[in-house]
Amino acid sequence: MFTFENLGINSDMVLALGNFDGIHRGHIKVLEKAKEVSKNNNLALAVMLFDEHPKALIEGKAPPMLMTAAAKDEILKKMGFQIIKAKFSEFRNMSAEEFVLKVYCKLNIRAICCGFNYHYGKNGAGNVQSLQKSCKELGIKLFVCDEASFEGEPISSTRIRKEIENGNIEKANAMLGREFSYKLEVVSGDKRGRKLGFPTINQFFPKDFVSPKYGVYASKVKLGGSWYPSVTNIGIRPTVETDKPRSETCILDFSGDLYGQEIEVYLLEYVREERKCSSLKELSETINRDAQAARLIFEKECGQAKKG
Repeated sequence: MFTFENLGINSDMVLALGNFDGIHRGHIKVLEKAKEVSKNNNLALAVMLFDEHPKALIEGKAPPMLMTAAAKDEILKKMGFQIIKAKFSEFRNMSAEEFVLKVYCKLNIRAICCGFNYHYGKNGAGNVQSLQKSCKELGIKLFVCDEASFEGEPISSTRIRKEIENGNIEKANAMLGREFSYKLEVVSGDKRGRKLGFPTINQFFPKDFVSPKYGVYASKVKLGGSWYPSVTNIGIRPTVETDKPRSETCILDFSGDLYGQEIEVYLLEYVREERKCSSLKELSETINRDAQAARLIFEKECGQAKKG
């Protein structure tokens, strides 16, 4: 017995298959191909997602998230996909053949899009070759997308996580095809930044989220339809001796109360490592230099703050 959540598609569909953890440029190739097939064949556009990462059950721990489930859903919906969610625990022991047959019988699938390295079924035994065989038997059109590469190597979520953890945000962004970002609730802080003349928004990363290298980043934030340059410190704030990692962002040229709102912060470039200042005066001067550097990076990469 197995179930699907959010199943409300009664027409014939093209189904995109994959984990899509991060929706990087390799994933985008699969999703764009599905959109093309949908348009050319008048098929509903759908993607199937498991409720948890397969490795969480198989290996006991999932890799750190590159984005929250809500952020993934938001991007997919903006691309026009209807999202079908399945419980991985109900599929994990199915053979590759049973997996395809069960999904086919439950959904009105006429075409499938996946990546060249797609695996499925118990222990990931199913691959593109076995999927081609099953699709042929069931009369399903299969479209397999080749790899996307960066600096001569295949793009993968693992590579992107490593670059983020090492502070190489520009490389991570190049592989994602967009800026790495996180949309999290703004929580109340100690208001020390406000006293220093640099009010900040404080955000805490969810459990199992990828941990960017501690330090200062040039960043940007979109508020009210306009982009603002910002400077973000990720870490434990050594000068004021806190031990709970957080993202603390000073949005330049903006004043207002954002507490309780979910604000998305986009990281542009790593500026420097965290360091302890000898006084609050030195801290204020350091933040000012970081803000100037962040503004220059924002203007170089994004132009002046603009609408859209």
